[in-house]
Amino acid sequence: MRNIVRFTGVAMSRLVVQAEVELFYTDEGEGPAVLLLHGWACDGADWSPLVADLVVDHRVLVPDHRGHGRSSAPEGPYDAKTLATDAAALLRAREVSSAVVIGHSLGGVVASALAVEEPALVDAIILIEPAHGRPDDLLKPALETMRADPLKAATRIFTTFSTPESPRWLDIWRRRRLAGTPLRVIADVYEQLFDGPEALGRESVGRTYLPRRRCPTLSLYGGASPTFAAWDRALPHGPYDEVVEWPNAGHFPHCDDRAGFTALVRRWLSGLPPHRTAW
Repeated sequence: MRNIVRFTGVAMSRLVVQAEVELFYTDEGEGPAVLLLHGWACDGADWSPLVADLVVDHRVLVPDHRGHGRSSAPEGPYDAKTLATDAAALLRAREVSSAVVIGHSLGGVVASALAVEEPALVDAIILIEPAHGRPDDLLKPALETMRADPLKAATRIFTTFSTPESPRWLDIWRRRRLAGTPLRVIADVYEQLFDGPEALGRESVGRTYLPRRRCPTLSLYGGASPTFAAWDRALPHGPYDEVVEWPNAGHFPHCDDRAGFTALVRRWLSGLPPHRTAW
């Protein structure tokens, strides 16, 4: 049965539709539309520095994925295609014909799924440390650990996300949000990303799925992810695509180097050809 989603808006009017899922989102500014998709066990607040910059001359939509932040947490599955369906429903409900979609980690996989499944809605995608290309042979023990103790396993993963230059308060903020995310959501997102033939984070799945994207793509990888950056470069790419490595950044470059990240986004967008939206 098709999901029906209720959206609760902030910064603009409230829109209520008969619902089985409630997504919290903000919709601010005027101009070309940008949709920002956060990562696993996070929420849309991660985008606050970028929103503050873009909202000056863009319309910026920032949802919390189902199961995260202020959105409701229905029964799963919490796979990337389902989250992409939510994002598409939000764009249509807000009468956005198309947008540049920026996704971090899990949100990067969701952005790719949205570009493949709903190409008319996506002008371009910017992927920050996307959870693509994980080697199939290494995933089995990681999945077993996550199933045994989701919070402990996720907390261990989160300790790898910062660099010595990252603000210390960000680690506290992230751990607190992680602890506030339902355990079944933490576990199910990981399961859906990395287990089975539809798991878009798996190397074997992404190798055939991601080339179906037909929009310009910028992929950004922090200093701990050179292997994933190399894997990404080996995929088929279009003339406007870029794969960028940021050696001094951790898993959250948009938080670690806010000004540098925002400048990169604007520089890349300014070089795109006119496509439905005049950048």
